[in-house]
Amino acid sequence: MLLHESPSSRAGGAGVELARDGILRDYRIAVRSRQVSLLGRREVLTGKAKFGIFGDGKEVAQLAMARAWRPGDFRSGYYRDQTLMFALELLTVEQYFAQLYADPDPEHDPHSAGRQMNAHFATPLLSEDGEWLAATERFNTSADLSPTGSQMPRLVGLAQASKVYRELPGAADPRFTRNGNEVAWGTIGNASCAEGMFWESVNAIGVIQGPAVIAIWDDGYGISVPNEFQVSKGDLSALLSGFQRQPGQPGGYDVYTVRGWDYPALVETFRVAAETARREHVPAIVHVVEMTQPQGHSTSGSHERYKSPERLRWEEENDPVQRLRGWMLAEGLAGREELDAIDSEELRLVREAQRRAWEEFQAPIRAEGREMIALLDELAATSPKGDACKDIARGIERQGTLLRRHLMVAAHDALLLVRDEELPAAERLAAWRDEQERVNLRRYGAHLYAEGQRSALHVAAVAPAYADDAPVLNGFEVLNACFDAHLQREPRLLAFGEDVGRLGDVNQGFMGLQEKYGAVRVGDTGIRETTIMGQAIGLAMRGLRPIAEIQYLDYLLYALQILSDDLATLSFRSAGRQRAPVIVRTRGHRLEGVWHSGSPMGGILHLVRGLWLCVPRDMTRAAGMYNTLLQSEDPAIVVEVLNGYRVKERLPSNVADFTVPLGVPEVLRAGSDVTVVSYGATLRIVLEAAEQLAQVGVDAEVIDVQTLLPFDRPGVIRESLKKTHRLLVVDEDVPGGASAYIVQKVLEGGEAFWWLDAPARTLTAKDHRPPYGSDGDYFAKPSREEVFAAVRALVAE
Repeated sequence: MLLHESPSSRAGGAGVELARDGILRDYRIAVRSRQVSLLGRREVLTGKAKFGIFGDGKEVAQLAMARAWRPGDFRSGYYRDQTLMFALELLTVEQYFAQLYADPDPEHDPHSAGRQMNAHFATPLLSEDGEWLAATERFNTSADLSPTGSQMPRLVGLAQASKVYRELPGAADPRFTRNGNEVAWGTIGNASCAEGMFWESVNAIGVIQGPAVIAIWDDGYGISVPNEFQVSKGDLSALLSGFQRQPGQPGGYDVYTVRGWDYPALVETFRVAAETARREHVPAIVHVVEMTQPQGHSTSGSHERYKSPERLRWEEENDPVQRLRGWMLAEGLAGREELDAIDSEELRLVREAQRRAWEEFQAPIRAEGREMIALLDELAATSPKGDACKDIARGIERQGTLLRRHLMVAAHDALLLVRDEELPAAERLAAWRDEQERVNLRRYGAHLYAEGQRSALHVAAVAPAYADDAPVLNGFEVLNACFDAHLQREPRLLAFGEDVGRLGDVNQGFMGLQEKYGAVRVGDTGIRETTIMGQAIGLAMRGLRPIAEIQYLDYLLYALQILSDDLATLSFRSAGRQRAPVIVRTRGHRLEGVWHSGSPMGGILHLVRGLWLCVPRDMTRAAGMYNTLLQSEDPAIVVEVLNGYRVKERLPSNVADFTVPLGVPEVLRAGSDVTVVSYGATLRIVLEAAEQLAQVGVDAEVIDVQTLLPFDRPGVIRESLKKTHRLLVVDEDVPGGASAYIVQKVLEGGEAFWWLDAPARTLTAKDHRPPYGSDGDYFAKPSREEVFAAVRALVAE
């Protein structure tokens, strides 16, 4: 571990040349960023914005970091990095304030189109029509997210991509890499380093040896909680010293400690760290200490409540912007008048930019308000309740900060007033309101999934084809043939997870493929589900096509936060300008034992909106879903049936080309008395029960939903209920899990309620998880006998 000291008498340290013009530019950006923070806080406290979190106190370290960046580099950071973004010219002051105001216009806030809190940054990785841009020609930042530490798992993949591209030149695309020379930059606050995600990510990057530089901005606190309550010994440098690489030993980091106000030492530290990472693929950790936070954590509280007078005085004395100014004066790099002029000019420019951002945010809403006021005035002229309509219109005019919600509320109130009057003006107001509702639902809700031809929903359906002498194989061998064909044709395809490489996964879907394609293409990972998912996200953002395996469905819970908060929201929170086409492969259902038998589908599907959730009943259907997903750029989870790997299936002759359309159920058995809906492993027992029901005169129609997200797009189940008028949903999840979701989709989304002659029923697993052993499984999850009894009872109704 190296504590970098700055030289005391010259503008630079060993290996650093700091030209005066560059230093003045950095000082100007530091002042600009500080004024943005100060004015931003005032905008929140005066009510123009709802919440503010700022990067004051972190300016100088980020200016030093920016000097070490090169085109093609990626950032995975957090919401204190505004100075870095200003320095890299990835953010303007107008854009910063547009995001603070939640301006939904992507021209004003290109980082999230008003969907994220302020200081959450993203650069376009895709063109407006969805094509990948050339990341190697620009600085790149993956879309920020608020949950503390959640930027770290993604950093694993962003760094690993450089390593993959260097080791697999056949996969290299000049849009995504220049010989793997790109550095992945991670930033995190000291308190978030107490998160497990941080340590798991640091460990994974150290094992992989990806070219990452991780900067820890350490101001000594996590909101009000000091470091001694955050990390052992209260000292991250002491803890991280164990990661310092040693001569002759594999893995590890270069670990540095440097003061956050020491500009030349910071410049030198980041230069050395980046050059080593870029050239040798050795990661680095830069622990930046003695940082300050002049305005406290955020606008939600005051740091005077928990910092001592001594600490507050120390922070004032060691303010990095003032320390930079003092150093420049001491070194003779500028005079006071010159620096004062910069201070004044930047204050003026920031205020002007803030006012422009505010006017640009309000202008279109004010225009919509004028349209509505005209409609209300017209209504007032023809309604006996005209005075009340005028009051509503005047209320809009008096609104200081006009929001679209104010217009919708006003329209509702006006139409409620004249509800008993047949007035053309009321019809025009209602039509205006309905159009605004349509526009705003897209304005604030589009891009949850890929759109256009890159969507999995646009992949054409191709049926499996079978030769007369098609071999009959184990289910895992069908998958193996599918994966083999895709690895052969797509050099960007990678598969990895626990036991995926040498073993070929625990159920042998990748058996023999590491030997055939190499450990970089088909690889093993440690037991670290969170960073397996982060690894996949980062790789996919850099142009690769990962299939990331979670060994069992129960273990998906370890990674669910990253899947939910990062991957599932990525397209949405970047307004469609970023994408990570990750395929998550896992297996589940009906294995015995508390932690190897779960089917927590309800929890998963409610937390991963933004991913598709595929639940194939056999390996042929699974192969078809992989084929569909690999032709698209949507992220998805595929849950294979654990007890289906050694079930015999015929091998399609087009095993890597046929497709299963997402959201299209399949009728497995036609019937006229009752519709039984299920998915995955339970379909086998449902079909067995249906054959027994036929013996007692009950004709059951059995439907495989195939995917839970999306769900029954063509209305197959509705059409079935028009015939049978009875519905039973069979589900391995707990009561009210995926079954409740299915019933809601069928009855409300499918408008099938009116076709029912009896209440819809569900048959699910018990509230508890299955005990170990076959008897525990039998009495915990739906059985053939329970399906038989439930259908007979339903038909009797």
